[in-house]
Amino acid sequence: MDVSTSIVTMSHEALEKVYRLEEEMLDLPTQVLLETIHLFHAGVYHRTVFIPAGTLVAGAFVKIDTTVIVHGDVTVFVDGEPLLLTGHNVLSAYAGRKQAVLAHTDTYYTMSFATDAKTLEEAEAEFTDEHENLGSRREGSVNKMITGG
Repeated sequence: MDVSTSIVTMSHEALEKVYRLEEEMLDLPTQVLLETIHLFHAGVYHRTVFIPAGTLVAGAFVKIDTTVIVHGDVTVFVDGEPLLLTGHNVLSAYAGRKQAVLAHTDTYYTMSFATDAKTLEEAEAEFTDEHENLGSRREGSVNKMITGG
């Protein structure tokens, strides 16, 4: 486990590259619907996306600091540079980022942040202004809601 790695705020140029990649990906004939698991517990929202091996994902622009936990083998585009993560990684992830992630193995990618949100919609709007375009909101997407004790 690499505990020294963080996902930094991205430069304008790096963000533009991910937005261009996302536009090209949306033109592809096949779109993968990802499973998202949502958990609210102890004032923290945890959002886990299962990314099958071989899948390329362009995430939403994240406007707040979060913690990211990656379990699997992925390459993450981090401010112009690819970052290879293998196994289990816990990362500080800063506001102002939009990740492109290529899963080399089946991977669980979890983002967590402290929140007062009471609903999924409130939590999604808190971390991104792109909440209407999230994969969890696409027709046919698989969402599982887990409530804490």
